[in-house]
Amino acid sequence: MSLMRFVSWNVNGFRAVSKKPDWEWFSRTQADVISLQETKASPDQIPASQREPEGWNSWWSSSTVKKGYSGVAVFSRRQPIRVEHELPDTDYHGEGRVLHLEFPELHFFNIYFPNGGEELEKGVFRRVPYKMGFFNAFMDYAEELREDKPIVVCGDFNISHREIDLARPKENVFNTGFLPEERAWMDRFVELGYVDTFRHVHGDVEGAYSWWSYKTRARERNIGWRLDYFFVSAELRNHIRDAWIENDVYGSDHCPVGLALEL
Repeated sequence: MSLMRFVSWNVNGFRAVSKKPDWEWFSRTQADVISLQETKASPDQIPASQREPEGWNSWWSSSTVKKGYSGVAVFSRRQPIRVEHELPDTDYHGEGRVLHLEFPELHFFNIYFPNGGEELEKGVFRRVPYKMGFFNAFMDYAEELREDKPIVVCGDFNISHREIDLARPKENVFNTGFLPEERAWMDRFVELGYVDTFRHVHGDVEGAYSWWSYKTRARERNIGWRLDYFFVSAELRNHIRDAWIENDVYGSDHCPVGLALEL
């Protein structure tokens, strides 16, 4: 058995973060698989040295419906068996939100899950129905694939699951990212046997966040949300060796999160 390290980071614009000193993080990482979300770029906008860095296999998925929007990328030191760029459900194609890599041991997903969009009226958000439909389409596919081999999914879920996962839960009960229906989906996902790896390792540690608003010095004061996760299906529970949040890494309003599995 060997240790396989995964890292996930919503970079909030790859072209912007890659010009910052903070991007030295990439050359220092010990990860075997790096997943990025919200790249906001198509591959032809990325210099070849960054698009296909030496020593890595790389895949990019970008939005075809709006330029400079959404987008995900995966860099892997290992070559997967196959790669998919969409979920099977065509209702959720086109926004560049998914990369699915199949390895011999597991199915790996890097997903930038939709947010709820702007508020129409108090507690009613434009894209929540689309968001929940996307979550269900992913879950259905994951459950289908899980019959073959275990699942690892990472990314920006755009949901804080429990009150402990954000600094000000009572102030956000009517805000997307902490709505009852969003949290209920996370409950159902866990009930199906998917393990929140950070909580599995660290329990109910407080103040563990991965996103902070750029406004009001929120990161400096650690007024944040935990929106970025690694979940594994229960078959991999005993293979979890570590899970972490790299809150000392800057360059985005999110920070990287990681997982180590012994496979």
